[in-house]
Amino acid sequence: MIELSESNFEKEVIEKSKIIPVLVDFWAPWCGPCQMLGPVLEKLEGSYTGRFILAKINVDDNGNIAGKYSIMSIPNVKLFKDGKVVDEFVGTKPEPSIKAFLDKNV
Repeated sequence: MIELSESNFEKEVIEKSKIIPVLVDFWAPWCGPCQMLGPVLEKLEGSYTGRFILAKINVDDNGNIAGKYSIMSIPNVKLFKDGKVVDEFVGTKPEPSIKAFLDKNV
């Protein structure tokens, strides 16, 4: 799992997504649902061994990135491939739903 900031977003998400899918979790520390979703995403990253990279970005600390990607509510999870968002979901989801989302995309 990679911690993102405005300074490394381009390199860690846009550039890496040209090689491997990057799943970006837009979150904030005060967001209860974000706290519930994070561990599920981390667990799935481990079980999908090398099929995607998980990256997290705190929207409170990185408002320009959140604005660029039109983050209106969190948690917001976007999957990047070839430098672009190819799929996303908003809110928490049960693990089987997230697996189906990943299976469709990675």
